[in-house]
Amino acid sequence: MDVLFVFLLFSTFLVVMFSGYPIAFVLGGVAVGFASLGTILDYFSVDADMASLRMIGFVANRIFDTLSSYSLIPMSMFVFMGMMLDKSGVAERLLTRMHSLLRVVPGGMAVSVVLIGVVLAASTGIIGASVMLLATIAMPAMRGAGYDDRLGLGIVGATGCLGILIPPSIMLIVMGDQLQIPVGDLFRGAMIPGLLLAMAYVVYAVIVAILHPERAPARALEEGRSAGEVVRDLLGSLVAPLLLVIAVLGSIVFGIATPTEASGVGAAGATLIAVASRRLSWADFREVCESTGLTTAFLFALIFGASCFSVVLRGYGGDELIEGALHAIPLPPTGTLILILFIVFLLGFFLDWMEIILIVAPLVLPVLTALGHDPAWVAILMAICLQTSFLTPPVGMALFYLKNAVPDVEITQVYRSVLPFVAMQIGILVLTLVFPKLALW
Repeated sequence: MDVLFVFLLFSTFLVVMFSGYPIAFVLGGVAVGFASLGTILDYFSVDADMASLRMIGFVANRIFDTLSSYSLIPMSMFVFMGMMLDKSGVAERLLTRMHSLLRVVPGGMAVSVVLIGVVLAASTGIIGASVMLLATIAMPAMRGAGYDDRLGLGIVGATGCLGILIPPSIMLIVMGDQLQIPVGDLFRGAMIPGLLLAMAYVVYAVIVAILHPERAPARALEEGRSAGEVVRDLLGSLVAPLLLVIAVLGSIVFGIATPTEASGVGAAGATLIAVASRRLSWADFREVCESTGLTTAFLFALIFGASCFSVVLRGYGGDELIEGALHAIPLPPTGTLILILFIVFLLGFFLDWMEIILIVAPLVLPVLTALGHDPAWVAILMAICLQTSFLTPPVGMALFYLKNAVPDVEITQVYRSVLPFVAMQIGILVLTLVFPKLALW
């Protein structure tokens, strides 16, 4: 009966999910439906804290637990920070000035996009905003400089996804909350793999430019401008965002502030940057607040929908079933870890990172921890693996952001352009798997 109910629960979830109904309500709705079924059949064996299950109280408890979670507060603040920096025009100024300096380097425009992407990733952590912003400002400039669309689309899409791994990442905040791992540990652990990934993109762009100069042509410095003037302009543009990144991440890494406190500093700092750049009107401020509210509400709806789902799954003994199945696999601990990462990678083709973190990760992490793996290391490996879900068809969200931002390209061209970058992400995943200290330093 356990196997039957768990199978029906997951099957119903998948069928309803592919119907196109909002995923947050699919998770919550299927959970309430199966909880009702279990109650009617007098089969549902609830946890001690969920005894005498009542439908309305059950949903209300999940919502209250989610909204009152202190560890999720940084999510809304970092979303606000990203939206505000988008309004300030920081990325646009940085790209223009960095390209002025690096245009003499093979693949200099692509390198500029990656470096700007790292700054954006460390400032926003929002994939949609980063990809759309980079595509809007970088693709016309790259085309104007004679860059091949395939290289340009790949660089923009992959770089825009760095925000999901490089702190302050919304994904790491949710992961820390769901897996009961300190968010500060995850932020520190994701830094080196995230920077290695950016470095891999830079090396790839330079190699392509050297081997195929027609795909990424170099340009001479602008007439009438010395390298010193260009450097001064670039440093002037970098000061504000770098100070913000240092204030936010530095305070977390060195234990000066909690992620929650640092997120408030980041939100205030981004607002000051926008005010100082004279790009912030009252209408813009209101739009940022509304966009933040909508984005945060959607994320919270997903979290408490998945929370309902996981409680019902536990009630049917689904966690014990999955744990028993994983223990029964005749593999060593490292083999089990690789198998789970492979399953997560495959799920990324069809599910968004949020569903995978909220449903799959809490089920498999206790098993991997019991096998002797460090939970923070496993979480970082999953985070790197989940980053590929943004670039893998058919549901890779970054692919659709790219297509919307550059409507004159075919979606198949977008798919082909990101394949080398998916391979690089898998390479960094393997590197972190072989050398755990990259995440546990």
